[in-house]
Amino acid sequence: MNGTERLVLPSFDGARVLVVGDVMLDRYWFGEVSRISPEAPVPVIKVERSEERPGGAANVARNAAALGASVSLLSVVGKDEAGDALERLIRGERVTAVLYRDHTISTTIKLRAVARQQQLLRIDFENQPNHELLKHTLGDFASMAAEADVVILSDYGKGGLTHIGRMIEIARQAQKRVLVDPKGDDYERYRGATIVTPNRNEFREVAGRWKSEEDMAERAQRLRRSLGLEGLLVTRSEEGMTLYREGEVLHEPAQAREVFDVSGAGDTVIAALGVMLATGADLRQAMRVANLAAGVVVGKLGTAVVTREELLKE
Repeated sequence: MNGTERLVLPSFDGARVLVVGDVMLDRYWFGEVSRISPEAPVPVIKVERSEERPGGAANVARNAAALGASVSLLSVVGKDEAGDALERLIRGERVTAVLYRDHTISTTIKLRAVARQQQLLRIDFENQPNHELLKHTLGDFASMAAEADVVILSDYGKGGLTHIGRMIEIARQAQKRVLVDPKGDDYERYRGATIVTPNRNEFREVAGRWKSEEDMAERAQRLRRSLGLEGLLVTRSEEGMTLYREGEVLHEPAQAREVFDVSGAGDTVIAALGVMLATGADLRQAMRVANLAAGVVVGKLGTAVVTREELLKE
């Protein structure tokens, strides 16, 4: 599909998407900086307001829901205030959430200090959930996957997808398409998924540095074939995104616009891709809509969503 072809958005109302993975609470402190601390050469931010937003897999779920899909979310959080806040926020996004509570961990929090639309500092609070508890989620996963059209596995490397290989196997046995947003350099654990969506840096980590587009394509196709994937979609920031599948390479250039924040853009891409595929759209159409959605969300500050109305304007 080239850029001159008209794209008609399907109805998203009947799309059923299951999102599984590492959830987190994104906290923002907004303020102004007017001086440098006398204690150390660092800016002093006077906090004027704060916000909380669902992050990680929860941001994927809220993006899919914002487009109009019926969305379920399966994850693990701590038995703490942050877990309560995250559950409340998720339910406010029209997402059906099944959140296991693990008393041995603290809910992952990413705290960002922002001044004049610029992030000054990020502080992370995190640890990994109990493996035995994660085994207990597989029963819920099987039943929830059976009710979905598409399964999205959002891996942030926080331990919530320890049994991802089994999850992919369960979903594929149920004849569901499985999309994976990967983390780290062990892609063997994603074997058998339908599509894996690394960003440019993540792909370089597992495939090595490439010297040309041809070299990149060769490395991508080799990785795709070795894992038995239908497609490998590499998001490339200002270079757009490229989809590699059997005998074909498709590219979508980035949408020209001012970029405020790329955090969460990968969440938006895989959410839009999943929702489109859940409607029965082909992969080319899904990729084009995902690219449009990414272009919208990077113009917003922090983890944000894209609505169907915004896509229609694009």
